[in-house]
Amino acid sequence: MKKLLKALLAVVIVLLVAFAAVFSLAKAKKIFINKWFVNEKKSTVGVDLSSYQEDVDMAVLKSQGVAFAYIKATEGSSHRDERFAENWENAMEVGLPSGAYHFFSFDSAGATQAENFINTVGTDVVGRLLPVVDVEYYGDKEQNPPQRDDVVRELTVFMDALEEQYGVKPMIYTGAEIYEKYLQGTFDGYPFWISSLYTPLKWNYKGDWYLWQYLNRGVLEGYQGGEKYIDLNVLNENKSLEELIIRN
Repeated sequence: MKKLLKALLAVVIVLLVAFAAVFSLAKAKKIFINKWFVNEKKSTVGVDLSSYQEDVDMAVLKSQGVAFAYIKATEGSSHRDERFAENWENAMEVGLPSGAYHFFSFDSAGATQAENFINTVGTDVVGRLLPVVDVEYYGDKEQNPPQRDDVVRELTVFMDALEEQYGVKPMIYTGAEIYEKYLQGTFDGYPFWISSLYTPLKWNYKGDWYLWQYLNRGVLEGYQGGEKYIDLNVLNENKSLEELIIRN
């Protein structure tokens, strides 16, 4: 009996050490473990994409179980994704629920960024998914972060302009660090799409959310000529994709 207990204890210790090692590697952004926590066959999984994927066949993506797509439209006050119009039209043609997203610049006015997005996407968005603003660090911004008051001011202008134009609250894409530093307590009335690529979302984010970007190393068929990988996202099991569709 004592030998059995010792053997069981040894197994438990080995498992705990292995788990600790995996956890440490995941926290250090050395390995991806999120696919262990997402049942892709039973979940509502979608992609987000841009010109990096170059030639995209929306029908092929849809045939693999992709349930929705978010397509990059704009960045800052002047940049337009060169593949947006093509991807936007093709998603609609094959009946793939789709929305447009804007990469927010900390170096540009919220009003002109909103103008860029609206002029690019247009006003006919009924049946599409909520517009999204992507708020994340870029360049040297993580080392030299912008002031919270400046971000809140310009992002508020941007969000208000889109809400006035489309009659819905846009969704915010971000990570836990940005959320805590800039968004928590000020933008809590908006739907959130949270990126947590290396560890399960619930390990580092406690707020409400609609979408979780769980992997940026997804590999699917249906795009070629550019980036090998595609971002994968899962809908909160307590939410419905219908809640994200613009109806008015």
